Amino acid sequence: MTDYKRTLITSALPYANGPVHIGHLAGVYVPADIYARFLRLNGEEVAFIGGSDEHGVPITLKAKNEGVTPQDVVDKYHAIIKDSFARFGISFDVYSRTSAKVHHETASEFFRKLYDNGKFIEKSSEQYYDEENNQFLADRYITGTCPKCGFERAYGDQCESCGTSLSPTELINPKSMISGNSPVLKETKHWYLPLDQYEEWLKEWILEGHKEWKSNVYGQCKSWIDSGLQPRAVTRDLEWGVPVPVDGADGKVLYVWFDAPIGYISATKELTPEWEKWWKDPETKMVHFIGKDNIVFHCIIFPAMLKAEGSYILPDNVPANEFLNLEGDKISTSRNWAVWLHEYLDEFPGKEDVLKYVLTANAPETKDNDFTWKDFQARNNNELVAILGNFVNRALVLTNKYYDGKIPAPGELNDNDRTTLAEIANLKAEVEKSIRQYRFREALKLAMDLARLGNKYLTDEEPWKVVKTDPERVKTSMYVCAQITANLTIMLEPFLPFSMEKLRGFLNLGKLPWSELGRTDLLPAGHQVNTPELLFEKIEDEVIEKQVNKLLETKRANEAANAKVTPAKDNISYDEFSKMDIRTGTVLEAELVPKTKKLMKLKIDTGIDKRTVVSGIAEYFKPEDVVGRQVCILVNLEPKPLKGIESQGMILMAQDADGSLKFVTPTTPVKNGSEVK
Repeated sequence: MTDYKRTLITSALPYANGPVHIGHLAGVYVPADIYARFLRLNGEEVAFIGGSDEHGVPITLKAKNEGVTPQDVVDKYHAIIKDSFARFGISFDVYSRTSAKVHHETASEFFRKLYDNGKFIEKSSEQYYDEENNQFLADRYITGTCPKCGFERAYGDQCESCGTSLSPTELINPKSMISGNSPVLKETKHWYLPLDQYEEWLKEWILEGHKEWKSNVYGQCKSWIDSGLQPRAVTRDLEWGVPVPVDGADGKVLYVWFDAPIGYISATKELTPEWEKWWKDPETKMVHFIGKDNIVFHCIIFPAMLKAEGSYILPDNVPANEFLNLEGDKISTSRNWAVWLHEYLDEFPGKEDVLKYVLTANAPETKDNDFTWKDFQARNNNELVAILGNFVNRALVLTNKYYDGKIPAPGELNDNDRTTLAEIANLKAEVEKSIRQYRFREALKLAMDLARLGNKYLTDEEPWKVVKTDPERVKTSMYVCAQITANLTIMLEPFLPFSMEKLRGFLNLGKLPWSELGRTDLLPAGHQVNTPELLFEKIEDEVIEKQVNKLLETKRANEAANAKVTPAKDNISYDEFSKMDIRTGTVLEAELVPKTKKLMKLKIDTGIDKRTVVSGIAEYFKPEDVVGRQVCILVNLEPKPLKGIESQGMILMAQDADGSLKFVTPTTPVKNGSEVK
């Protein structure tokens, strides 16, 4: 237990402009869920807070692109996200949304208190303005060329190519995403939180008071503070969001970074009338689970907001993770380069825990990590199936075979029995220590060591052999295996909740608290277990190939969409063009040219004659797919020998953005020999 009475767990609010993907899960929601489940298993009072972030420019951009309202967008994706989390088993106590009335009221009250107490400064500045649409442009409404890397579609706040943080005025050739016009600079007034006034306090609170924070979190905070903090705008010129609750603020809303973290507070209000004990009682421990891109907001800006308000507790820890990549490439929602949770749940029914396991075992806790489908398959087959599932199956199958499913009474324990059972308590202490220090990858490995311990014990004892010579000894061995199996249901509960529920069904056992972990009589002699099924199933190669091919199709589509069209060649005269004699013709015969990869020999009826053409299309077409096809052919091209065959013309092909070739052919059949003009 801790020195606190209760723990408030917040998880970063996902933007409701798209579904949740594995990067979100690995960075935030899986570790937060493990922590919440562990604390509950310990009997501790927990509030696990989640919700959708439904304001900000990404929402309005999505609405504009889809021709719908921002409310339509957030309603659609909030429903998808909330349902996905529920199906996946993320055990929120509440999952709210920032478009809710309670949130608008809470955020307005928070802003108004700081405003009334003189905590903001008012400042006018020049910002980009779209004259055609008569509106100021938020950073994400402006695109241009990145001054750092030359990427032509950088946003006004960040270049997604090189990752550099930008301001709109740094962009080269800025354009409005609404009209496509060049914006102008126009003066506007906003309210700012003077972070510089909190710099000394932040130094003391973080740099002196929280040296135990993860190195990536502490280091990023130190870098920001050492660079000198500047006032930060808390309002924006937009129509979508929480309206700024002061006179003279028409057309202005709370900036999303100010608005969103207050969503944790409003969600807690939605959860319970006793919300203040979670936010204002010093005996509450608050932990923020976030990705590394949110460190500055949760460690510097939000704490400064809470400090300025004056009545709230501050976070005890912010265990931010690094990023998860996908098959060696950065996850990108705009490029559809992701594994989406709702699609995974549809395509892998009953395998929620497999994904939780893989994302935890490969968690980007200290550095960016990579998710691959091959690793997903290997961890399922070689660890969940071959280690955990194998031990459970062997233990229960033998118990059913030898004792009709009744736990046998043990005889006198030998050294191996005692050492093995004692190790359960040792692992319990190590797992608990790792979880409380937010080292979930390490904790999972230690928890799986209990299954490894069971396999080693079975291998050492060989009950299938000993039963023939010393059946009494086997009763003791199987009793020990039963206790290991029962303890697994507790130790792995925070990590694999669906699977442990299934295992408890096999064991005819209720859910047990963490305090029971380590007991060696959880399944007493005579206890009846059920006939087991497989706890996990192997994932075959073709299932993985399907997912890999799905990503390859996405990559090809992205490359095609982003491919640049070759610039036009130098002008030619009409007389030069008119010298080319292009006719329609039909392929009569086709065969591959021996000892080549690209060449195919074609016999074509040109309407003038029947002639041979050698074409480099063999990598894209089979001979049988070409015969009978009508093509366009340049008939007055000078003959040329290719691999000993005289080619008498050239068929016209178009090269697609992905490099593949397509026939240039009439949309409806025409007479062979018709001229193409």
